[in-house]
Amino acid sequence: MRMTELAGVQVPVIGQGTWRMGEERSERRREVAALQQGIELGLTLIDTAEMYGEGGAEEVVGEAIRGRRERVFLVSKVYPHNAGRRGLPTACERSLRRLGTECIDLYLLHWRGAYPLEETVEAFERLREQGKIRRWGVSNFDVDDLEELGEPACATNQVLYNPEARGIEFDLLPWQQRRGMPLMAYCPVGQGGRLLGSPALREVAARHAATPAQVALAWALRQPGVIVIPKAVDALHLRQNAAAAALQLSDEDLRLIDAAYPPPTRKRSLQMV
Repeated sequence: MRMTELAGVQVPVIGQGTWRMGEERSERRREVAALQQGIELGLTLIDTAEMYGEGGAEEVVGEAIRGRRERVFLVSKVYPHNAGRRGLPTACERSLRRLGTECIDLYLLHWRGAYPLEETVEAFERLREQGKIRRWGVSNFDVDDLEELGEPACATNQVLYNPEARGIEFDLLPWQQRRGMPLMAYCPVGQGGRLLGSPALREVAARHAATPAQVALAWALRQPGVIVIPKAVDALHLRQNAAAAALQLSDEDLRLIDAAYPPPTRKRSLQMV
């Protein structure tokens, strides 16, 4: 598995997302098994959030990493309405309990809310000093938000990024690359896998004996400093995701994708799901 640096630690460029996990009790065994298989394949960065299944996804992750915690780079996210001086420590404790761990490797503000950024950063730093988290970052922040934040301690920004949602290439992605701030891409194959039927991605996939999902992941990973966090609960999909790190797209491939999904030529509002 290809690795990249995030706040002084090496992490895989492809991790595992958990959105929509923990919502159905009947799926729990399958979801736990998928995360464990992903870990064995080298997809050791696992991203979750207190919002996902209202804590259910964190419980699934906690079960999956039991006995494997030292192998996993664990990411979770706090609701904006819990991101105040008093609420953030309490939310973190709940997440730690559900995850079955004493420390979260990377704790993110899920999106910007009503609390002043200074207050949230203060609470993050206190948790870091207490050993509850190792580093912190943000999600769904645009350039103006990051400039207002003005914090070199911010480890990452997690945003929507895939061929049909590439507005960040105009300004946000270059801004982060210039500052050495990794970008974590969620929904890298489109929301609900919407890009899997793309004729352009299918054509490129056929050239490489690959899948459209692998092409979408390789497309995002062509950019320096990008980490992708696709979700998969199928064994074959997990193996395909892991193999996507080795897929190299040609200039011709990229031109074909550009023709179907043109790169931005102006500032666009940050897309979110």
